[in-house]
Amino acid sequence: MRKSGFYAAVSILLWSTIATVSKLLLNTLNSFEVLMVSAAFAGIALLISIFIGGSFKNFKVLKLKDIAIMILIGLPGTFFYNVFLYLGTDKMPASQAFIINYLWPIMSVIFGVLILKEKMTRRKGIAILISFLGVMTLAGGDILSFNRNSLLGTGLCILAAISYGVFTALNKKFHYDKQISLMLSFFATAVLSLLVNAFMKSSFSFGLTETAGLAYNGIFVLAIATTTWALALDLGDTAKISNLAYITPFVSLIWTSLILKEGINPLSILGLVIIVLGIFVQLGTSSKKKSG
Repeated sequence: MRKSGFYAAVSILLWSTIATVSKLLLNTLNSFEVLMVSAAFAGIALLISIFIGGSFKNFKVLKLKDIAIMILIGLPGTFFYNVFLYLGTDKMPASQAFIINYLWPIMSVIFGVLILKEKMTRRKGIAILISFLGVMTLAGGDILSFNRNSLLGTGLCILAAISYGVFTALNKKFHYDKQISLMLSFFATAVLSLLVNAFMKSSFSFGLTETAGLAYNGIFVLAIATTTWALALDLGDTAKISNLAYITPFVSLIWTSLILKEGINPLSILGLVIIVLGIFVQLGTSSKKKSG
């Protein structure tokens, strides 16, 4: 699991900045504007990487059917996930939105069972329940206040989690070149976002600060992190790798606290303990014979 663990660690570190960067960008741009430009940066970054890495020859031999499938399996993770996450983040504190979004590793395991026919063991089930409890603990009392923005934001972030769960399962089911598949999906995402912006008659401009943020979001958070996560899932067990992702919200809490000045309440600490426990339940006996 060494190589898959390394790829997962890269994704976790980069994804921990999503909440902070997104919230800052959403102060001046709408969700589809952020996604349109970020996805374009991501697609260009992956295209350059494909040229440098010499795998462009793999793209030239693809049939139209393959290209269509690659785009379709990528859109749940490149378009729908980000749309729902950005819209949800715009409705509530960034730290809360990001934590609720972290139902997606649970969704990855569930869709791994439904789509990939992976075995649902007792250990996986217990880890899912513990980690779910941790996410709900971290979400805290804001959800229970039942105010309109919190409910809408919660629903959107849950939809984001479902979208990414589907994406992780489909990515493991279809064995296409990960970089080429994501490149096509990000360019398709940029086009779809452009069409939505045109329909909404959005007119926006951004300065050097926004450009730097969009470039970082596209190149590092979207292109690099999504690619390394797809590689991690391809090389490792879906449930084990997905549970590692629960580390991300805790690193994210540090960024939102330092940069956005969002407070960390005691429920976050309790949730941290519960989620880490869930990770160890799933990973703690990986070297032993699996049971149940």
